[in-house]
Amino acid sequence: MPQNSTPVIFIIGPTAAGKTRLAVALAQRFSGEIVNADSRQVYRHM
Repeated sequence: MPQNSTPVIFIIGPTAAGKTRLAVALAQRFSGEIVNADSRQVYRHM
């Protein structure tokens, strides 16, 4: 199995803590992408 050397960064925290701002800064710095998963979106269809 090929190994992926690309790091994955998870940012978690309470509402209005600055997660999005941090995610954008990291994505720009490391040429990454942002994947957003809000808890209401995750559990909507369960």
